Amino acid sequence: ERQLVESGGGLVQAGGSLRLSCAASGFTFDDYAIGWFRQAPGKEREAFSCISIGDGSTYYADSVKGRFTISSDNAKNTVFLQMNSLEPEDTAVYYCALYLMCSDEYYMDTGSWGQGTQVTVSS
Repeated sequence: ERQLVESGGGLVQAGGSLRLSCAASGFTFDDYAIGWFRQAPGKEREAFSCISIGDGSTYYADSVKGRFTISSDNAKNTVFLQMNSLEPEDTAVYYCALYLMCSDEYYMDTGSWGQGTQVTVSS
Protein backbone atom coordinates (compact mmCIF):
# COMPACT_ATOMS: atom_id res chain seq x y z
CA GLU A 1 0.00 0.00 0.00
CA ARG A 2 1.36 3.39 -1.00
CA GLN A 3 1.86 5.72 1.95
CA LEU A 4 3.04 9.30 2.20
CA VAL A 5 3.41 10.86 5.64
CA GLU A 6 4.13 14.56 6.07
CA SER A 7 5.69 16.21 9.07
CA GLY A 8 7.27 19.52 10.03
CA GLY A 9 4.45 22.01 9.78
CA GLY A 10 3.79 24.65 12.39
CA LEU A 11 3.43 28.32 13.19
CA VAL A 12 6.11 30.74 12.08
CA GLN A 13 6.44 34.49 11.72
CA ALA A 14 6.65 36.12 8.32
CA GLY A 15 10.18 35.94 7.01
CA GLY A 16 10.85 32.72 8.88
CA SER A 17 11.58 29.20 7.69
CA LEU A 18 10.16 25.71 8.02
CA ARG A 19 11.27 22.34 6.70
CA LEU A 20 8.67 19.78 5.75
CA SER A 21 9.37 16.09 5.35
CA CYS A 22 7.49 13.44 3.37
CA ALA A 23 8.27 9.83 4.24
CA ALA A 24 7.25 7.45 1.46
CA SER A 25 6.62 3.70 1.49
CA GLY A 26 4.83 0.98 -0.43
CA PHE A 27 6.29 1.66 -3.88
CA THR A 28 9.59 1.81 -5.72
CA PHE A 29 10.81 5.27 -4.83
CA ASP A 30 13.01 5.82 -7.88
CA ASP A 31 10.18 5.10 -10.33
CA TYR A 32 8.14 8.15 -9.41
CA ALA A 33 8.12 11.84 -8.79
CA ILE A 34 7.02 13.37 -5.52
CA GLY A 35 5.73 16.86 -5.10
CA TRP A 36 3.84 19.22 -2.85
CA PHE A 37 0.53 20.94 -3.15
CA ARG A 38 -1.24 23.21 -0.71
CA GLN A 39 -4.82 24.04 0.07
CA ALA A 40 -5.86 27.23 1.81
CA PRO A 41 -9.46 27.98 2.88
CA GLY A 42 -11.37 29.55 0.04
CA LYS A 43 -8.54 29.09 -2.44
CA GLU A 44 -7.86 26.60 -5.19
CA ARG A 45 -5.46 23.77 -4.63
CA GLU A 46 -1.99 24.74 -5.79
CA ALA A 47 0.63 22.20 -6.84
CA PHE A 48 3.82 24.17 -6.54
CA SER A 49 6.88 21.91 -6.45
CA CYS A 50 7.96 18.49 -7.65
CA ILE A 51 11.08 16.36 -7.84
CA SER A 52 11.72 13.51 -10.25
CA ILE A 53 13.32 10.98 -7.93
CA GLY A 54 15.17 9.09 -10.66
CA ASP A 55 17.16 12.01 -12.05
CA GLY A 56 16.69 14.66 -9.37
CA SER A 57 15.07 17.23 -11.67
CA THR A 58 13.10 19.82 -9.74
CA TYR A 59 10.20 22.07 -10.65
CA TYR A 60 8.67 25.08 -8.95
CA ALA A 61 5.70 27.34 -9.45
CA ASP A 62 6.48 31.05 -9.70
CA SER A 63 4.78 31.64 -6.35
CA VAL A 64 7.54 29.76 -4.50
CA LYS A 65 10.52 29.92 -6.85
CA GLY A 66 13.60 31.25 -5.10
CA ARG A 67 12.08 30.73 -1.63
CA PHE A 68 11.34 26.99 -1.48
CA THR A 69 13.70 24.11 -2.22
CA ILE A 70 12.66 20.50 -2.77
CA SER A 71 15.13 17.67 -2.27
CA SER A 72 15.18 13.95 -1.63
CA ASP A 73 17.12 11.44 0.43
CA ASN A 74 16.73 8.34 -1.70
CA ALA A 75 18.33 6.09 0.92
CA LYS A 76 15.55 7.05 3.34
CA ASN A 77 12.69 7.31 0.79
CA THR A 78 12.07 10.83 2.03
CA VAL A 79 11.43 14.12 0.29
CA PHE A 80 12.04 17.46 1.96
CA LEU A 81 10.69 20.93 1.35
CA GLN A 82 12.78 23.76 2.74
CA MET A 83 10.64 26.89 2.93
CA ASN A 84 12.37 30.21 3.49
CA SER A 85 11.13 33.80 3.51
CA LEU A 86 7.66 32.61 4.39
CA GLU A 87 4.76 34.99 3.84
CA PRO A 88 1.25 35.04 5.34
CA GLU A 89 0.00 34.04 1.87
CA ASP A 90 1.82 30.73 2.30
CA THR A 91 -0.57 29.73 5.08
CA ALA A 92 -2.26 26.47 4.05
CA VAL A 93 -2.40 22.75 4.62
CA TYR A 94 0.56 21.24 2.79
CA TYR A 95 0.32 17.80 1.23
CA CYS A 96 2.97 15.66 -0.40
CA ALA A 97 1.76 13.74 -3.41
CA LEU A 98 2.93 10.93 -5.63
CA TYR A 99 3.22 11.70 -9.32
CA LEU A 100 4.04 9.55 -12.32
CA MET A 101 6.11 12.42 -13.66
CA CYS A 102 6.39 16.16 -13.45
CA SER A 103 7.51 18.98 -15.71
CA ASP A 104 7.36 22.75 -15.75
CA GLU A 105 3.84 22.54 -17.21
CA TYR A 106 2.27 19.50 -15.64
CA TYR A 107 2.38 17.11 -12.72
CA MET A 108 0.83 13.70 -13.60
CA ASP A 109 -1.21 12.73 -10.56
CA THR A 110 -1.56 9.17 -9.21
CA GLY A 111 -4.28 10.02 -6.72
CA SER A 112 -2.02 9.27 -3.76
CA TRP A 113 -1.16 11.90 -1.18
CA GLY A 114 -0.59 12.21 2.53
CA GLN A 115 -2.77 13.48 5.34
CA GLY A 116 -1.36 17.00 5.18
CA THR A 117 0.42 19.26 7.63
CA GLN A 118 -0.67 22.76 8.62
CA VAL A 119 1.63 25.69 7.93
CA THR A 120 0.61 29.00 9.44
CA VAL A 121 2.58 32.19 8.81
CA SER A 122 1.76 35.13 11.03
CA SER A 123 2.29 38.72 9.96
